Amino acid sequence: MSTLTALRAAADRIERRTPAHRDRSVDGLRALALLAVPTGHWLLGGFTLDADGGLHNASPLSSFGGLAPASWVLQMLGIFFLVGGYASVLSFRRRTGSTGAWLKGRVVRLGRPVLGVTAVWALAAPVLYAAGVPEATLRTGATLVVQPLWFVGVYVVVTALTPYCVRAAHRLGGWAAAPLIASVAVVDLLRYGPLADSVPSWLSVLNVLPGWLFAYQLGVSWGERRIGRRGAWLLLAGGAVLFAALLVAFHYPASMVGVPGAARTNSHPPSLLVLALASAQSGAAILLRDRLARLLERPALWAPVVVVNLCAMTILCWHQSALLAAAVPASFVGGVAGLTTAPDSLGWILARVAWMPVFAALLALITRYARRFEAAPAPGTRRAKAVRRAVAGVLAAGFAVFALGLA
Repeated sequence: MSTLTALRAAADRIERRTPAHRDRSVDGLRALALLAVPTGHWLLGGFTLDADGGLHNASPLSSFGGLAPASWVLQMLGIFFLVGGYASVLSFRRRTGSTGAWLKGRVVRLGRPVLGVTAVWALAAPVLYAAGVPEATLRTGATLVVQPLWFVGVYVVVTALTPYCVRAAHRLGGWAAAPLIASVAVVDLLRYGPLADSVPSWLSVLNVLPGWLFAYQLGVSWGERRIGRRGAWLLLAGGAVLFAALLVAFHYPASMVGVPGAARTNSHPPSLLVLALASAQSGAAILLRDRLARLLERPALWAPVVVVNLCAMTILCWHQSALLAAAVPASFVGGVAGLTTAPDSLGWILARVAWMPVFAALLALITRYARRFEAAPAPGTRRAKAVRRAVAGVLAAGFAVFALGLA
């Protein structure tokens, strides 16, 4: 059997197993938003090599500000939180036990892959150091591995707020997200306005929860059927106008991701520009839902969406490891274009694009083995499970301490 025939057979098998009531458009949006994460990190992140062969983080955005619009396309966390809110409210409705039991189940499914990747790296780091990998490289790698995992912590918190989001959606419909965007606007005004010099730096942290809860609340309202096409058009148009105004009139940074050395950032914590983009993306997603659903009725398109959704947390947790799997060996060779050379030339950009299939292949290979962390643990005694969890927790905590520069 040829490879093409095998792929077609697999796609047909997935199609036959898909329930008729499955909302393909929501799964498609989740897969699209998820794949944007590694694509963005791989394209907009780079390294420099020091005299001792150590890798340090760098970004092509420092040299090529014109690449900032690429971050508008690749920053799709708004869509991810929108779909998360939509899926959560449907799951919340179908729960058979208590709210606490429902939340525990979702947290456990999110937590297993995080414990897996951090525990594996805690074991691998000493081995790599003994093999001659410089400490600078290990710290850079640890930072990259931990960097996407902040999302899981925030997602757990907003998921815990689902019952309250449902109540808000029932009372206010799509407008339930309005107080959240207003809150972020007030904090931005304080930290960037005339009083900025007298405002404490920690004030920006107040944007973290409302900034990411905004799109999640929109998803809950959408799942409760409180946002229709008129509301979607309002989100799209209003978000686009606000986005343009913030860039042109209020001089927000154009990049949606952090740029080394920049005085301001839109993403950590989220600024009003992030919410404007999330609003426009959410409106577009709701408007395109039916068209996307029809498109995904084709088995050849639906099958990869299913595979990506089944490996969602593995892709999120391990995609930076795939990048490091190529860059760390290259650092021993020296300056390898697109990997260990400074991202400050057009040649680097072209070389990095050429490396993208390699990163994807490495991620697919890693996923084949790391996918087990997403599955429920094998049967065993309660004591054995407790020991495994304790060991994984200690390893994960140790790696977090190292990655955050506390040790």
